[in-house]
Amino acid sequence: SRRAYESLKVLEQKSREDALVYSFLNDFIQMMEDENSYLRNRGLQLIAANARWDEDNKIDEAIDEYLKHIMDEKPITARQCIQALPEIAQYKEGLKADIIEALQCAKPERYRESMVSLVRKDIAEALQKIGSL
Repeated sequence: SRRAYESLKVLEQKSREDALVYSFLNDFIQMMEDENSYLRNRGLQLIAANARWDEDNKIDEAIDEYLKHIMDEKPITARQCIQALPEIAQYKEGLKADIIEALQCAKPERYRESMVSLVRKDIAEALQKIGSL
């Protein structure tokens, strides 16, 4: 819904300003496993937005699950995940190699033809951004 999307944008913005939203990181990690792809999208985005505060290394513990969504069953969710990865890589130096490897191993051909080039482009852009960090 529009309201949920607006709330997400507010939470993302707040996440980048201070660590208050970070206290909900465990919830966002659970959200990325939800059956509902909209909730997965929100979880993935909010995890990335809070990477800068993750001194407890919760993201490091959840990174394997996170990276699975590079090839989420829903191409829209995959794209959200891929687009969020440079922000994680920026604040999580130790995860950069894993993120790069997962992006390079992705097989966008699994999606319907109309989505393949979009996902490929997202992967190329994410790798470029991470490479320039």
